[in-house]
Amino acid sequence: MILAIGPGAPSEWATAERRLLSPYAPGVIDLLGNAAAAAVVFAATDIDDIVILTLFFVAARTTGRPRTWQIVAGQYLGIGALALASAVVAAGLLVVPDPWTGLLGLLPIALGVRALVRRDDDEAPSVVASTLGVAGVTIANGADNVAVYVPVFRALGPGDSAVFLLVFVVLVGLWCAAAAWLGGHRRVVRLVERAGHWLVPTIFVAIGVVILVGSGVLGRLLDLLG
Repeated sequence: MILAIGPGAPSEWATAERRLLSPYAPGVIDLLGNAAAAAVVFAATDIDDIVILTLFFVAARTTGRPRTWQIVAGQYLGIGALALASAVVAAGLLVVPDPWTGLLGLLPIALGVRALVRRDDDEAPSVVASTLGVAGVTIANGADNVAVYVPVFRALGPGDSAVFLLVFVVLVGLWCAAAAWLGGHRRVVRLVERAGHWLVPTIFVAIGVVILVGSGVLGRLLDLLG
């Protein structure tokens, strides 16, 4: 290969470089754009999970239940179930009755009430103590995520959907790491140790109420009763 050396060489090199990269540039740009969009969708729909995960990690430190691996596994299982349900609905294989998914808000309410009834003043309450329990709370808290995920998956092809799911996998790990760090902060741990007997169950009850009201299912039930 003969390289041209002279005043015009740099521009010729730049042109050659653009020609070499041009077949790949659109694909790279699309990939980065899809990854950024997936990150925005995940953050917008799962920011409230940080609070719940932090409570789980504090409970893991103070009571030993649930264990750290159960929290992480439960979070992946819950988000995975939401993403799978959204993909199935987007493909037209399942119809989700709206707003009845809001009835899932009864789960955190039941867990919170149970913890209040069974509270022990000697230790912070363990509202959830298993992988499935963590997954159940994640699904209940993310029931409204399906309304966002479904139109997104409908608009994406298989390749773009795979990018979204890969980003979700990475961000679930990041969410767990952030919550574990918060759950190990001395001020957070002290707060839960002092007031966790009523604070943690109350937060779960409040989350359930927000889900019921925000989904509109409470209004639907009142209309049926009226």
